[in-house]
Amino acid sequence: MATRVAVIGAGVVGLATAWALERLGYACLVFEQGAPGGGQSAGESRIFRHAHDDPRQFELAVLSRRGWREWEQEFGVRLITDDGAMVIGDEGVARLSRYADDPDSEVRELSRIEVREALPILADFDGPALIDDAAGAIRSGLTIANLIAAAGLNLVPEKVESVTPREGGGVNVLSNFGPRVFDAAVVAAGTGTARLAGSAGIEIPSSPQAHMRLTLPLSSRSPLPARLACLQDSSGAFGEAAAYGSPVDGNAGYAVGLALSAEIDPAGDSGQLGELTRRTSAYVERAMPGLEMSGAVSFQRWITELPWASDGLAIWQAGDAYFIAGHNLFKLAPALGTVLAGSVDAGSVEAGFRPEDRLGEAIFDSG
Repeated sequence: MATRVAVIGAGVVGLATAWALERLGYACLVFEQGAPGGGQSAGESRIFRHAHDDPRQFELAVLSRRGWREWEQEFGVRLITDDGAMVIGDEGVARLSRYADDPDSEVRELSRIEVREALPILADFDGPALIDDAAGAIRSGLTIANLIAAAGLNLVPEKVESVTPREGGGVNVLSNFGPRVFDAAVVAAGTGTARLAGSAGIEIPSSPQAHMRLTLPLSSRSPLPARLACLQDSSGAFGEAAAYGSPVDGNAGYAVGLALSAEIDPAGDSGQLGELTRRTSAYVERAMPGLEMSGAVSFQRWITELPWASDGLAIWQAGDAYFIAGHNLFKLAPALGTVLAGSVDAGSVEAGFRPEDRLGEAIFDSG
């Protein structure tokens, strides 16, 4: 049985894994070259949602929602708001309606007036809309801080250069401070995972891309609303095929992004990000007159998408080393931490999470 585990990456999945491992009796050393939560987990705009194209991910989201409630009880703070997550447009409504009868989601149809009540900053919308009252905005910074504090983790500010399985068991971890030997390792390093997997002889079929969103204050002309639901917009009514938004700063602001990313060339060309910023600004002006464009702040972050789905995820294994990659993992962190810890404990990746399982792949007929 492994007793000493290296966790590379102090984003939400790495921290959740380390905490789950320590609760199983393992000793963990967490490596993070930057600020904890400052990589792929960065930013306050995070939505917990149940609806996915792959019903296996819906079940994973249900487990994660229970995990979030356990974290809230453990930490003594609210980590997911109770404002709900609203979908507008045929595609989003079709996806969420598949789970309307499930007792773990709280899905209901919204009238035109109820859409305005759920999201007062939204322009007038008279199309199909549903809301999941069991979903909401994740308070991501508070989550990261409490995971670090509650777990009592050994966190070291080191850059890991390679993770290589040892013949006969165990893992060599080489950082900028030198080599160490562990019984097992979990790599949850966001866009850095593919590079470290390569040092273990694994090729992860992903390439990092840049994503941009705007955070804007609510108009000072109106009092802060008691409710600001998260939004997934597939209506096309406001000039973009897909967009999302979530409240931040105690409903004093709202973060908005398009379902688009940009490839960045080796020279660091940000021309595509500039175009994304322009399009996002134009969307906000059309869709959300309740926001102050003059106070907009842009935020860029790296994302990792797997080829089979925008929400795809998988865990690769090389000996006693485990590598997780995917996009939109924050909402699933409680369950993913448990799965990774259980994989280390069992010595193999849990069924359903291997690359060949293609978790996140659209199973439902899009028609």
